[in-house]
Amino acid sequence: MKHIIRPMFPDEYNLLKDFLYEAIFVPKGMESPPRSIVDLLELRMYTENFGKTDDHALIAEVNGQIVGAVWVRIMNDYGHIDNETPSLSISVFKEYRGSGIGTELMKEMLRLLKTKGYQKVSLSVQKENRAVSLYKRLSFQVVKTNEEDYIMIYNLEEENVNACENQRRST
Repeated sequence: MKHIIRPMFPDEYNLLKDFLYEAIFVPKGMESPPRSIVDLLELRMYTENFGKTDDHALIAEVNGQIVGAVWVRIMNDYGHIDNETPSLSISVFKEYRGSGIGTELMKEMLRLLKTKGYQKVSLSVQKENRAVSLYKRLSFQVVKTNEEDYIMIYNLEEENVNACENQRRST
């Protein structure tokens, strides 16, 4: 699917709430939560007042329509590792999943973070979420686990970035 990846503009930051809602994993057989869930205190931290120094966001467009987003910020969220490591969130609208857009968003964000001088990036993902295989394929490592979730990190070292780049060329 032909798409472009570009930086998210400040006037588009309001879309992060929509993408946060799309990022919520709903196990099979479970009902989706109400959209208002993104207004809960523990979720507002992902989007509220976005645009500070350590906030970075990229979007994917297909035919001029925004269909996916990846964003990071340093915060004490579910995937928090330390105060120097940004936490990553990613979401692609359902009808565009499985087309490689999420992979490209991730790779571009990893390259961006490397150029910004970050050492690593973290994320939290439910074990049942099929995105776990994407993260593992991109060399994210599980560093903590509990009954439902993995906390994973990606070390922004030369070897990892090169491996990610080589995989990009092969897709």
